[in-house]
Amino acid sequence: MIAKYKKNAKYSFQTIFSFSFIGVLALIILMFLLTSNSKLSERKEELSSRISSLSEEIQVLEKENQELKAGIFQISQDSYLEKKAREQFNLKKPGEEVVAFIKEESEKEEVEEKENFWQKLLKKIKF
Repeated sequence: MIAKYKKNAKYSFQTIFSFSFIGVLALIILMFLLTSNSKLSERKEELSSRISSLSEEIQVLEKENQELKAGIFQISQDSYLEKKAREQFNLKKPGEEVVAFIKEESEKEEVEEKENFWQKLLKKIKF
């Protein structure tokens, strides 16, 4: 009877085991490939966002570079140097008059700040 069963069975145990093993192996490889693909796509998105932020930073730095070049050009002009010398060192051309503005309020505030506690107290008592 067992002999009849073996003759009727189309696939042997070894064949079924081989197909099962190949199927499980294919499933494991497929899962590995899918996880690798998802990690690669995440990395790609991360790198593309980094590229866009760096390109924006490049644009900002290029604009700043252009402004600095314009500033260097302006500083190299004689009129700019003359203006800064007049402002910082109070220089004047021959025949020019310089006008200075003095704020009296700030001087009074400075004098009051220099007085210590006892001097202020004596001043209030009018001693």
